[in-house]
Amino acid sequence: MSAGSATATLTLAQHLPVLQVVVPLLAAPLCVLLGSRKLVWPLAFIASAITFLIATLLLMKVLDGSVISYHIGGWAPPLGIEYRIDAANAFVLFLVSGISTIVLLYAREYVAAIIPPASQLLFYACFLLCLTGLLGVAATGDAFNTFVFLEISSLSTYVLIAMGAGRDKRALTAAFDYLIMGTIGATFFVIGIGLLYMATGTLNMADLSDRISDMGDNRTVRAAFAFIVVGMGLKVAIYPLHLWLPNAYTHAPSVVTAFLAATATKVAIYVLMRFMFSVFQPGFVFETYTLEFVILPFAILAMFAASIVAVFQTNLKRMLAYSSIAQIGYMLLGISFITKTGLTAAIIHLFNHGITKGALFMAVGAYVLRTGNSFLDRLEGLGKAMPWTSAAFVIGGLSLIGVPGTAGFISKWVLITAAIEKGWWLVAVLIVASSLLAVIYIWKVIEVLYMREVPDGAHHQEVPGSMLVPIWILALSSIYFGFDTSLTMSAANTAADSLLSGF
Repeated sequence: MSAGSATATLTLAQHLPVLQVVVPLLAAPLCVLLGSRKLVWPLAFIASAITFLIATLLLMKVLDGSVISYHIGGWAPPLGIEYRIDAANAFVLFLVSGISTIVLLYAREYVAAIIPPASQLLFYACFLLCLTGLLGVAATGDAFNTFVFLEISSLSTYVLIAMGAGRDKRALTAAFDYLIMGTIGATFFVIGIGLLYMATGTLNMADLSDRISDMGDNRTVRAAFAFIVVGMGLKVAIYPLHLWLPNAYTHAPSVVTAFLAATATKVAIYVLMRFMFSVFQPGFVFETYTLEFVILPFAILAMFAASIVAVFQTNLKRMLAYSSIAQIGYMLLGISFITKTGLTAAIIHLFNHGITKGALFMAVGAYVLRTGNSFLDRLEGLGKAMPWTSAAFVIGGLSLIGVPGTAGFISKWVLITAAIEKGWWLVAVLIVASSLLAVIYIWKVIEVLYMREVPDGAHHQEVPGSMLVPIWILALSSIYFGFDTSLTMSAANTAADSLLSGF
């Protein structure tokens, strides 16, 4: 689908790839220009809902394996910038825009209570800019454009995290640490892009794939691959490049943590997969060695080390942050198999973990709103005082463990299947063993919520329905996608085929 000389005759439907990014990009400055706290939330929510509708339409169009190519300004690639939509990035767009819309539904009450009134316009503007960046990263088919959108999302993320300083000044240091690590990661990534451009003379991903297919021995291309993997490794929070993540998730406002945990690292994993399998392709021997001898062992290490650290945490948000590092390990493990089933497992876990962790962090946000912080000793007896929030948290926890009947079970089942297909029985056993560690730290929370009494003098009550509804949408989604896998498995299978077949 090209926007060439017939741009004027294109229908609105044919502009969907670019509208996906333009709608939140235009809405972000309007949030500030309107100058009205009453209008800013409806504007942000409507913009996000439109992107979700667009993402849904795009996903339906490419589930059969087709590809949508949109040429910005009518300039055909490789000279022009291309937005290229296939099943892989359409699935990511669907997740990001869907989570954004649900989180914004939750955000109205939370932001009004937590964020100072003078900063609320800026909050929604930065939220939409972050959404714009994440959607742009997924949609674009241009390598340098990927870097630009990464920076848009990252810069707005630093501000969003720092907004937690109203209650906890440590949010400022968390934002600063993330800024430093994120800048280093972005620098590595753009150096890799520069090296690829030096070796090939192009920035279009499809063109890059063609030109480097017979350049496996080129040292510049190998160096570019290394820089891109390390740069995105920082963004993904690959163990041991994860040190920015626990503080960022812990001290940011819970509404920001819920959005980032469900989307930001998932988009970074998509970029890693796109470059590893579409641009460089598995035939690139240097990549195969990297996946098997670097990514795979660190993925397994993350599954155990991060889960063990999570067991000993006394802060619920920090516990879930380390849990996210462990779950990223599962996704990277699937990628390192270099098989269709492994990639399918990584993609479906990317989606299932997104909805699960979104529900968990929103539930924690409800606890924070009522108790003032997320330390476990402040949550005693809240299973009775806040029954709806706590029930949703338990459902999310079961999905995180991988209990049958939840979305998390589907992810781990496909991942174990991929390991057995490779003949790696030991890896399959390790997947099960690491999942049992999640039982320990989730049980710790359930024990505090339901088996202890509310402290004397504490009078906690359930959060408003406008916050409970989005929490339960994601909690019930974790159950629904544990039974009905027609959409997720179909999308993940088609996405895996798309990535492995290149451009």
